[in-house]
Formats: sequence, C-alpha cells, structure tokens
Amino acid sequence: MYKEAGLKVKRRGGRKRALGSRIVPEVLCKPNQRWSLDFVSDALANGKRLRILTIVDDFTRENLKMVVDTSINGVRVARELSELMEIRGKPECILSDNGTEFTSNAILKWSWDNKISWKYIQPGKPMQNGYIESFNGKLRDECLNENWFLSIRNARSIIEKWREDYNGYRPHTSLKGLSPEQFARNLQENNKKLIA
Repeated sequence: MYKEAGLKVKRRGGRKRALGSRIVPEVLCKPNQRWSLDFVSDALANGKRLRILTIVDDFTRENLKMVVDTSINGVRVARELSELMEIRGKPECILSDNGTEFTSNAILKWSWDNKISWKYIQPGKPMQNGYIESFNGKLRDECLNENWFLSIRNARSIIEKWREDYNGYRPHTSLKGLSPEQFARNLQENNKKLIA
C-alpha cells in the first residue's frame, strides 16, 4: 500500500566532513613521522564533564601530551599542537578521527599553515588509529577507572603522574621490553653513533 500511494521516507544527507586523505601510512620508521590524536571523556566527583586530549607518537609509543579540561575546541587543539611542536619538533603527519574538533576550520588552517598532512580514519573504524586507541584503553583501565577526581587540578596532577610512569617505566613488547622514553633515547644514541 505504501508503495502504491507513492510514499517514501525522505533520506537525509550526511554531514559534511573535512577534506583530507583517509590513507594510513604503512611503515613507521622514525620519531615524529606520525602523531595520533583522540579524546577520552570522564567526570569529576561533582559530575562535571572532563575531557582529555591525548597525543601519541606512533613510532616511539610516547604519550607526548595530555590536555585535561572541561571543554577543548579546535582552536585549543591547534594551540596545544603548536606548543608541543616547539618542544618536540614538527610531525610529518597527524592521524585522527572525524570529530568536530579535528575537522574544524581552526585545525584545517593550522595544518595548512604548518604544512602538516592531516589524515582521517574512516568513520566508525577506530582500529585504523590503533596506537591511540590502545593507549586510551590503558589510560581508562589504569588511571581513569581507578581514581575519583575531586577537581580539574587534582585530575591534571594524577593523570600527569600516570603519564610520566607510562613513558618512563612501562615496558612495551613492541619496543623490545623498553619503555617509550628508553626506546627514544636509544634511537638518539644510535643516530649519534652513525653520524660520528
């Protein structure tokens, strides 16, 4: 009857997404080749929302930065990346999901101005950004689920201590039993020997 009456459900158009490559580089062979970004959400003891921007170097597995706040927009993400680049150097590529913070005009302008390739995973396929997803799982299991944050300051302090432990002391089987900082230090020492 529905067909005979010429009725049909109107299809909505999909939301517009940022233009960018959705191809993930195959082989990682040096630090700063690719950084991965994502958000993790939690709540303070008083119920106020907490957002954490996590940034990982995919080759060394180092957590380069965690930004903890109640709200983080695209402008803030761009500012945090610029500050990180002053310390760490410029990445060749950044990989993220299609979240509004990462597809904002502020991020598109920032990546264009800094000549950094920004790649997006396919929607609904977090396994294409496996390094950051693995890191966020550890952060959730070992830190966020184990602590009750009383304030933003308290959350920042606890999360930073966990980050220092993760980078400095946590052995990774993919890094031959070394922590991310030890692995990065060994790379630098080996590069100096090769140059000398």
